Amino acid sequence: MIDSYGILAAMSETQPRTTDNIRRAADLFDAPSTAPSVLPALFISHGAPTLALEQSATTHALARIGQNLPKPRAIVIMSAHWLSTKLEISSNPKPKTWHDFAGFPPELHKIEYPISGHPELAEHIAAALETRGIRCRVNPLRATDHGVWAPLLHMYPNADVPIVQLSLPKHYDSVACYQLGASLAALRDEQILIVGSGSITHNLRALRWDAESVDAHAKDFKHWLLAQMKSDIPAALDWQQYPKYRDIHPSDEHLLPLFFALGAGQRVSVVHEAMSHHSLGMDIYRFD
Repeated sequence: MIDSYGILAAMSETQPRTTDNIRRAADLFDAPSTAPSVLPALFISHGAPTLALEQSATTHALARIGQNLPKPRAIVIMSAHWLSTKLEISSNPKPKTWHDFAGFPPELHKIEYPISGHPELAEHIAAALETRGIRCRVNPLRATDHGVWAPLLHMYPNADVPIVQLSLPKHYDSVACYQLGASLAALRDEQILIVGSGSITHNLRALRWDAESVDAHAKDFKHWLLAQMKSDIPAALDWQQYPKYRDIHPSDEHLLPLFFALGAGQRVSVVHEAMSHHSLGMDIYRFD
């Protein structure tokens, strides 16, 4: 059955991004779940691919999440590194580890994260979304990009939790991502972990490798956005109101997975806060 994972549907991806739609999207699934078995949604700032090799405060925070949460039945994750023309859902039963980068240490290219996919869950999600007018398709060939495996190998080093990855359609904005997260929020009741993987700040032109300095403008932005998520979700969805926002996110794709996670949970708490390489925010947020 399509509903066997408790999937609920929200608004169609085709609705325009207006103030009224921002407000209506923010009203969806307003009451957080309280059942003991309910998992949160997470937003993970994955930083550079070298996160996979690090032993740092960020990787230790990721490890603690994996140790402290009930073990998920599966993970549904949106990564900033799968852009598509249409919403796609990975149904690959054995996705390969894709080293989708260049110019990094050879040992990074040797990492394998032999995760299993979950084709049945992928098909259920696709069917449920289609019935509500959210156009999508399954992709049986998709490999796992570093936005997925670099953080998850610290959370689940045995690669023993199945993964379903969602693409980030190029035409999606914060509202569309929020709506998609809200439409899948009920999966949390089934002990399925919903994750957005990107970066809370992501201006690579401002990056200073291994610097201990902090980009003050980037830090101010993430504090402002966190405050909006706590007090005024529509204002958070309208994040481009922030002055000189393109100095923080020259493109949108690393921030948009945040709104996917926000839609699935809404009540935000900070799990970890840090800056890396001067301009990369490494924050991890939990949504209940």
